[in-house]
Amino acid sequence: MTRAATIPPATTDAAPRAQVLLALGDIKLHHSVFALPFAVLAAFLALPAEPDWRRFAGQLALVVACMVFARTWAMLVNRIADREIDADNPRTARRALARGDLSPRAAITVALACAAAFLLCCAGFLLFFDNPWPLILGLPTLLWIAFYSFTKRFTALCHVFLGGALAASPVAATIAVNPAALAHTPAIWLVAAMVCCWVAGFDVLYALQDLDFDRSAKLHSIPAALGANGAAWTSRVLHAIAVALLVAALLNEPRFGAIFASAVALVVILIITEHAIIIRRGLAGLPMAFFTINGIVSLILGAAGAIDAIR
Repeated sequence: MTRAATIPPATTDAAPRAQVLLALGDIKLHHSVFALPFAVLAAFLALPAEPDWRRFAGQLALVVACMVFARTWAMLVNRIADREIDADNPRTARRALARGDLSPRAAITVALACAAAFLLCCAGFLLFFDNPWPLILGLPTLLWIAFYSFTKRFTALCHVFLGGALAASPVAATIAVNPAALAHTPAIWLVAAMVCCWVAGFDVLYALQDLDFDRSAKLHSIPAALGANGAAWTSRVLHAIAVALLVAALLNEPRFGAIFASAVALVVILIITEHAIIIRRGLAGLPMAFFTINGIVSLILGAAGAIDAIR
């Protein structure tokens, strides 16, 4: 019998507020920092030549709200789908759903509420800005970003699917602010591709923690397929491609200048540092390499790109 079969039932009389807090605490809302700055950057790149700043402020507020609700939905789907797997994995066994503190019913309720709130914000673009595309594409977007949670059951490319889910953020933000910008702003597509490779690269490193468990549970991942050394080199290649795409975005966007160029140079140093930490400290270096450095990367690029876009 697996540990998953012995998960205690969630407390049925827990207050709804407590269940919501458990759900939100389990998904680490502050990790939205990985994708949100790129959505903000794309929103600034999508601005017309003579922007209406009051209009843009409203659009940007809705973009941020959509990002938070969408990520919360996707992460709760992940926790719900993986609750039995998480209960068997010593690294994740203390997650609220895995240990039985949060009921699946409560988690599903919160996830659906976030999905509804996301769609309501998408409707706001139609209501206030006469843009139907966020609402038209809202449901497909929710399905796409939730799909990642099931990919490790059948493909080692699950890390790329995660990257693709986060890479949707700059494209979605552009569609929300000014859909026409997608046709004449190649930097947005290059940034989206960069996000895909960058996220996939650091997720491969993060998955090193579960190499043995994934193999024993017959789950798919790059570390499980290629081993620790093969996974490390895969991550380096993905990050090298991400840097190349970032440089291409810098060269293809005339609004990017010294500020964004400096940010790109700093990001290259940070990514090299990330891999050096893993080489030197192994799994013990993951908290700094995964969370701290990559959070700084996204914040630096988002801020620098937005500043250059409006100078």
